[in-house]
Amino acid sequence: MLRLHEDVGTFVTGNGLLKPDIIVFPMRVFRLVLSASMAATVALTAWAQDGSSLPSAPSATLEQQRPPAPPPQSAQQPQTQAQQPKTEDPKPQQPVLETLDPKLRPRVQPANGAPQSESAAQAQTPPSPNKNEAEGSQDKPFNIVVPVNEVNVVFTVTDKHNHYVKDLKETDFRILDNSKPPANVRNFASETNLPLRVGLLVDASNSIRDRFRFEQQAAIEFLNQIVHPDRDQAFVIGFDTTPEITQDFTNNPEKLAAGVRMLRPGGGTALYDAVYGACHDKLIKTQSNRGGLRRAIILLSDGEDNQSRVTRDDAIEEAQRAEVIVYTISTNVSGTKSRGDKILEAIANATGGRAFFPFKIEEVSDAFSQIQEELRSQYAISYKPADFNADGKYRSIDIEAVNKKYKVRSRKGYFAPRTTERAAAAVGAQ
Repeated sequence: MLRLHEDVGTFVTGNGLLKPDIIVFPMRVFRLVLSASMAATVALTAWAQDGSSLPSAPSATLEQQRPPAPPPQSAQQPQTQAQQPKTEDPKPQQPVLETLDPKLRPRVQPANGAPQSESAAQAQTPPSPNKNEAEGSQDKPFNIVVPVNEVNVVFTVTDKHNHYVKDLKETDFRILDNSKPPANVRNFASETNLPLRVGLLVDASNSIRDRFRFEQQAAIEFLNQIVHPDRDQAFVIGFDTTPEITQDFTNNPEKLAAGVRMLRPGGGTALYDAVYGACHDKLIKTQSNRGGLRRAIILLSDGEDNQSRVTRDDAIEEAQRAEVIVYTISTNVSGTKSRGDKILEAIANATGGRAFFPFKIEEVSDAFSQIQEELRSQYAISYKPADFNADGKYRSIDIEAVNKKYKVRSRKGYFAPRTTERAAAAVGAQ
């Protein structure tokens, strides 16, 4: 006798034995089996999609090892992309450029404490000089400057053939300060080896683009010959729309040459700003503890100014205050004297220098050679004026040779410091 077992859905005999060959599955059991199979299918699908238990491809492994990318920064992203080519083609580090502000430049830190730009901060942080440069950079004596009414003048004497005369004495000259003989002459010497501070100012405007490379090489050769590392210093300024220092004071010829090679032509011409800035910010601050100092500017330009904020008279006045002799070399090779040539001549004559007008660009190197010879063939005299007043007014200087066949070339005058200025430094004192 058979009866249905309700729990297991099978048929059982009367003696309780299971008949496996006649098993019947009710609907409830069928639903349970179907649900279990679907759950297994879902589990297998999820396991297949889980890549953590599968071996990774090499590219995927490398991608997992890379650090996460930083969050995007809109302000710095262009800079990063612009700097990318530099990593592929590394270049030697260049000196920091410093723009000279010729007039009314603030000399105090901003009151609001605003951070400076990176280039400005680097320009104000001079590099650590080597031993020779540290000794010769400013050559400042460790003493107190006593205010005295003393004027120093460096001048040159030539004969009728334009040859330098180097063996004259104090008695061979007549000196007038503001049309009066000096009260007394304190020192007179033929100074062929006096320490020299030279500023090379190179016109880097578009107007001289065609001959720029040759002028660069001539300037490098000049600096190599004129700067004696044991006593002399020089710096390089290029100017177009603004003047920029490409090499500060140094006695290292390689650094000076690198500063000249950095110059690239382009832009307008701020000639007066360059002269003013070189005198006001650099040369007037130089000192020497060796008893004297000569300051000179070598100006290589066509003389055409169209960007300066100061005037020609401002530039000349600042050169006279700093006791700077300006030598000019014209880059105009047209064969006719231009307006710019007349400007260069006026600046040179007012400061006791000399203007050179090469007929060919190849003659620029000859002009440099003549300047070098003159700088080693000069006289220096210091005297006390007869009626000196610390009023800030201009005072003329007139030096003549007793022998009329000799020609004396010197600066035309100077500006007497005011009383407040005399408290800090002597008139013309080094």
